[in-house]
Amino acid sequence: MSTKANGTNSLAPLDRIDEAILDVLRHDGRITYEKLSSLVHLTPRPCLERVRKLERRGVIRGYGAIIDVQMVSPGLSLLVLVALSNQSGRAAQKAFEACVTACPQVFECQLISGPFDYSLRMRCKDMEHYRVLTETWLNNSELHIDKLVAHPELSVVKSTTSYMNCLS
Repeated sequence: MSTKANGTNSLAPLDRIDEAILDVLRHDGRITYEKLSSLVHLTPRPCLERVRKLERRGVIRGYGAIIDVQMVSPGLSLLVLVALSNQSGRAAQKAFEACVTACPQVFECQLISGPFDYSLRMRCKDMEHYRVLTETWLNNSELHIDKLVAHPELSVVKSTTSYMNCLS
């Protein structure tokens, strides 16, 4: 049984072939099974079975394109730290999480520890758009937001789609 909530996974660890498959797929998710199997030194059928097993286990959660958001939708990227009031309780957390889940401007939300409760990655047209959006959040008494601190992104220094290499 997997315990994703705390970041641990009690399933059998990945072997070197599974890790090789993941390494190839994180760079080229559109590769053919024939090419993938040759790169990881398997025949196509066992390679396909391993990929499907990784998908069923939830190790591979999906496939997608890496899009340059600035080219598609010029605007402002922000890291926003959110603190809920100390007395807010679980109902406020659920309300806040539902709010940001439904908000198209929020593309990442993490529950974090420390003086803030959440870290958001957002994309807005400009600072006025951000101000209007977050003002509606602050005026929503169900959310119990105590503090919002925005950090506009100046430039991307490093971006990756995989955390696999940082664990070794």
